[in-house]
Formats: sequence, C-alpha cells, structure tokens
Amino acid sequence: MITTYTSYAMIARDLPKSLERVAEKPEVARETDYYLANIGNVKSVDDFMNDTRLYNYALKAHGLEDMAYAKAFIRKVLTEGTDDKEDFANKLTDSRYKSLVDSLNFAAFGAGATAFDKAQKGVVDKFQRQTLEEDAGEDNMGVRLALYFERTAPTIKSGMEILADDALSEVVRTALALPDEIIGADVDRQAKYIEDKVKIEDFQDPAKVNKFLERFTAMWEINNPSDNFDPLTPFNNPSSGGISTDLLISINNLKLGGK
Repeated sequence: MITTYTSYAMIARDLPKSLERVAEKPEVARETDYYLANIGNVKSVDDFMNDTRLYNYALKAHGLEDMAYAKAFIRKVLTEGTDDKEDFANKLTDSRYKSLVDSLNFAAFGAGATAFDKAQKGVVDKFQRQTLEEDAGEDNMGVRLALYFERTAPTIKSGMEILADDALSEVVRTALALPDEIIGADVDRQAKYIEDKVKIEDFQDPAKVNKFLERFTAMWEINNPSDNFDPLTPFNNPSSGGISTDLLISINNLKLGGK
C-alpha cells in the first residue's frame, strides 16, 4: 500500500506533468476552452455573474465552489474590491476572497479587468491546480490536504490565518497532534498556541514545508482510517475557529446596500 506521503510526493515531484494530465481531461479542457473564449468579453461584475459557466469556473479556481450559491456575497466582494481597508474582502479572514478580487478586479480596472493575464491564464492555472487536488482527494484526502498546504504555505503570515482556513488548520492540528478540544478554546489563544509550536516563517522554506508534511502525513494515517473519516469535512465545513461564512452572509444580507 502506498503511503500518504509517497502519494503526495509522486504528484508534487513532477507537478507540471501532473497538471498537464489534469488539463487534458475532457471535462477540464471543455470548461477551460469556454472560459478562455468568453472571459475577455466580460466587462462588468454583472456580466460575470450572469454567465454561470464563467462564474462557476472562476469560483472553483479559487477554492470557492461551495460558495457559488451566495451570489449577493460574491457580488459584494467583487464590487468593493480590496483597495480600501474597509472593503468587504479585507474584513474577511479567509484570503480566498481577496485572491478572487486579485484575479478579477472590476473595482480597480472596470471593463478592462478581464484583459489581464491573471484573469485569463492565471485563473486557468488555479482551476487546474484545484482540480488536481480534488482528484487526489478522491483516493486519499490526506494527499489533497498536503497538496493544498504546500501551495498555500508561503502565504501564511499568522496562526490566525491558519485558523481561518479549515484545511490549513486540519493539517496543523494533525501534525501537532492537537486534541479536538482545542477547537472550542478562545481563537486568540489557539492562534498563539500554534505560533508557539511552529515558526510561521518556516512555511516560506520549501524544505521545511516538506518536513512538516512528512509529519502531517504520518499522523494522518494514524488518525484517519479511510473507513470512518468524512473526506470532505476540512473543505466544506465553516471555519471552526471563527465566524462561519454562512453567518457572515446572514449578517451581510442586512446591509448589502453599503460598505
């Protein structure tokens, strides 16, 4: 039986080839061709929101596929942008929303937002990587988590950012063998505890990230037998460490008219 770490390493070792295989899958190629053929014609947030295929493609590319139903929420994120610290996306601890704005920055560039490479090839690259991780998770969710952590690690700046992302926090809690009871603790204390246990700056070093993932995958196999673990939990659940997205949507629905 191939270990979780070996499976992860086989994909990560030749990532370009792994991504090429994903890009060649008929369903991926079909949606990518549609996206590239049509995204340049989008000139506003409304145009983008009204094309379901483009909308779903871009959201999946940014790991936000499960938020596709929350159109008012996504519209507010894209309409406000991120230039002002009071903009909605900047108030969310989940960095995926800021990443979506960075790719499709209608607030800053208006009708020209989709002309940039990051709105076209950049989104395609993200979609293919997201699909690669999801495909890996069908066989072993630990591999998906490891690939996600490896991709995201360089952007982590604090323990709070780890807590804001269920998948990142799952990796860290597993690697550090933290008990489930810690989830109910004060979030500031949780963040401080994580920062005491790991050097956040180490996540900028690929070699140290690899070592951390060796530890994670070993612990994963001990803690998560395949017959009793819900594989979608770390990616579908609201963040355990903070305010859930559903609650944010409920709150925001009361004030969508302004910032």
